[in-house]
Amino acid sequence: MKTITEGYSPTLNLIETEIAIKVIKDYFEDELSKKLNLIRVSAPILVRSGKGLNDNLNGVERPVAFDAKSIEEGAIEVVQSLAKWKRIALGRYKFKAGEGLYTDMNAIRRDEDLDDTHSLYVDQWDWEKVIDKEERNEEILIKTVNRIYEVFKSTEALVTELYPQFEEILPRKIFFITSQELEDRYPSITSKEREDKIAEEQGAVFIMKIGEVLDSGEKHDGRAPDYDDWSLNGDIIFWNPVLKKAFEVSSMGVRVDEKVLRSQLKASGCEDRAALEYHKAVLEGKLPYTIGGGIGQSRICMFFLRKAHIGEVQAGIWPEDIIESCERRGIVLL
Repeated sequence: MKTITEGYSPTLNLIETEIAIKVIKDYFEDELSKKLNLIRVSAPILVRSGKGLNDNLNGVERPVAFDAKSIEEGAIEVVQSLAKWKRIALGRYKFKAGEGLYTDMNAIRRDEDLDDTHSLYVDQWDWEKVIDKEERNEEILIKTVNRIYEVFKSTEALVTELYPQFEEILPRKIFFITSQELEDRYPSITSKEREDKIAEEQGAVFIMKIGEVLDSGEKHDGRAPDYDDWSLNGDIIFWNPVLKKAFEVSSMGVRVDEKVLRSQLKASGCEDRAALEYHKAVLEGKLPYTIGGGIGQSRICMFFLRKAHIGEVQAGIWPEDIIESCERRGIVLL
């Protein structure tokens, strides 16, 4: 495990950290709902297997699955995200264009490689908003990113007011660049190294168009073919001064329509998914057109509180080598 935080000392103690986590989460959630016109809804932690409803992420991660004594209709899975469930919920609840929902998403990702920023447990705000078909364009994507960034900026202002030991470091505006433009700018390094470069240069960046193969023949990063439109998506990334690297806080995008879903399933060799319930509903035009994403709750607490490890803001299970490494570096895990 690569570590670059030797000599680290947390600014807040355990109790101060727990109090600050609640302040940040309560404020951010409230401001996000106002900026995007969202209401909070209840969401599942379990979905049925074989329906196409769970998030396949990069297509290789195994969901946690089990059977239940009282459920006879096959296996049950713990969600990996709610990307597809939210779109179904918007249709079922009859939300109109310009209206949306958000929820606390709690997931387990059993195949996650654990390190300073990744754990087995994922907690984020999953949000989704109905748009008109004509709004499936880059303009609404950029407009939405800017509104979310305003929430980050106001949250940072609150944190620095309550805790003067922290300084505001986010730039006034977020920088936009496509994954191909980023490759063109730094052609001789890896995609993760490019993220480090542009994040350090700009402070805050939205990298657009993730999922398609670039001119180099490589993808910037993997994306499931059945929720984001790869030409209308992206990641919000900040420069993390503690970890000294790019730090992803959100992934989002305009969702696939009928044409794009079919095209991306074919490009990914996943055309068999077209027979699943969720995918059939999209292909038959039975679901609303939407834009949505996820914002990491522990991630933003890490960033604003200048923490070196996600275990400082989230209780979890860690292997002995990580526990020993954290103790050596002065990191106190919850």
